[in-house]
Amino acid sequence: MKSVYVLLAILIFYSTGSFSQNKNGDNKVDNILNITVTDIEGKKVNLSDYKDKVLLIVNVASYCGYTKQYAGLQDLYETYKDKGFEILAFPCNQFGNQEPGTNEEIKNFCSSKFNVTFRLFDKIDVNGNNKSPLYKVLTDNLVTGKSDIRWNFEKFLIGKNGKIVKRFPSATDPLSDEIIDTIKKELNKS
Repeated sequence: MKSVYVLLAILIFYSTGSFSQNKNGDNKVDNILNITVTDIEGKKVNLSDYKDKVLLIVNVASYCGYTKQYAGLQDLYETYKDKGFEILAFPCNQFGNQEPGTNEEIKNFCSSKFNVTFRLFDKIDVNGNNKSPLYKVLTDNLVTGKSDIRWNFEKFLIGKNGKIVKRFPSATDPLSDEIIDTIKKELNKS
């Protein structure tokens, strides 16, 4: 009887679509909905709360050449938030010490300089031994492949089902046709 329960558990796990197998038979997680993160206020957030939303996840920094992208991210958020779109921003200090502040300082900077109203999260590592569980999935999956974050403001688009859709390099402007078209396409999916 015990083996029946084990088999049933395995079938349920695979049927959720959160686990994929590539050509080599390697298993890769490609769904973020089972991950818990911490917001900038220190509150735990289950990413499953964002089921049925299209997400843009971005590693951000306050003192980077790409910091001006906060303005474009905010415009994007204001344009699509009422249609089921969210931006999740994760400060990171791993690139040129460009995010040295505390969570409170980061929050104040974002609101005073860019009027950011999308959700900010706790400062994390996106590479290395202390890489956050979220970024372990974002940087090692069948859609985006396996490669570290190269710099601040890399962007990942997540579909309503929690699966990774596309990765955009830092230099891709948040208001680019490529990002907007991909967001619209995902928002129109059932």
